[in-house]
Amino acid sequence: MLSRPTTTALAVVLLATATTACQAGQPPGPTGRPAAPPAARGFTLVASGDVLPHASIIERAHADAGRSGYDFRPMLAGIAPVVSRADLALCHMETVYGADGDYTGYPAFKSPPEIAQALADTGYDGCSTASNHTLDDGATGIHRTLDALDRAGVRHAGSARTAGEAGAVTLLRAGAADVAHLAYTYDTNGYPLPDGQPWAVNLIDEGRIVADARAARRAGADVVVVSLHWGTEWQDEPDETQLGLADRLTASRTDDGRPDLDLILGTHAHVPQAYEKVNGTWVVYGMGDQIAGEMTNYAGLKDPRGNQGTLGRFTFSPPAREGGRWEVTRAEFVPQGYDLAAGRVTNLNEALARGADVSAVRDRIRDIVLSRGAGQDGLTMGR
Repeated sequence: MLSRPTTTALAVVLLATATTACQAGQPPGPTGRPAAPPAARGFTLVASGDVLPHASIIERAHADAGRSGYDFRPMLAGIAPVVSRADLALCHMETVYGADGDYTGYPAFKSPPEIAQALADTGYDGCSTASNHTLDDGATGIHRTLDALDRAGVRHAGSARTAGEAGAVTLLRAGAADVAHLAYTYDTNGYPLPDGQPWAVNLIDEGRIVADARAARRAGADVVVVSLHWGTEWQDEPDETQLGLADRLTASRTDDGRPDLDLILGTHAHVPQAYEKVNGTWVVYGMGDQIAGEMTNYAGLKDPRGNQGTLGRFTFSPPAREGGRWEVTRAEFVPQGYDLAAGRVTNLNEALARGADVSAVRDRIRDIVLSRGAGQDGLTMGR
């Protein structure tokens, strides 16, 4: 837990600092006193949807590595400029990792661990790891996955190797802010939690999410971001469960009126869903898939929506007063697609600027994202 000085101690520190600054000849401000330190700067946060390596994705990464190992970096290169320029970038790692060539796609995924380094090289700082596939290979799969993310320097939230890890807050630094990342899933496809490890993956529970958010504040979080693996697959519109939970979570406040959550990031539906400002807090109901093979919907039809998604980009500004809320002062979405033929993630706005015939797909994603009135609250389409 991050300790904070008491008011008395803080006053002593500030007085000593001011005296030292005067003695050191710090340039005076307009009143003749030492100039005030620069104000805390804001930060940008970028988040993206499901990384879901089907067998065809694994094969593509094997080919991109010259058939010696697996290289997912070329696959992600098209979106790297957006991700790497953010102060904080979060992905959703839907699957667990296998080992020694034992890699599988749907229905029980075991992905090559090389994807962790590719995420790091693309610019991701952390990933949510709570999904309906988190227990596809039991506790062993969780261990392999988190070990690989650790080696790559990618932080993670949503699954754990030990009870202590499950109880710790994932804090990431972004500009002058400490950002807590929490993650939960609606289910684990019927796989039971490992014996004696009820903490292995976080399941969605409204009371627990609020309690965890408040614990994150006590641990020093200035901003609390919650990733939720939820919703109805192949449904463009958020379902009633999503709408109700989003409303209740964003309405939750501490005694001083500060919201407990600052941003909700949704995954799982495999299609882009709307963004919406709910009770003053931005909610992304579903970012769609970032990486996935050719998808078949519940009607048994190949569905190109499974290879469409968005990146959310949110600019947070520091509070006007101590203890206040870091506010989102700019909200954007970037439409993206996965080109099955090329095996590449594509920024659709950039592709359109280069003359690619993707306007219909880009516009469909835009219309879905704005379908709940987010444009009236300032959401814009970014590059």
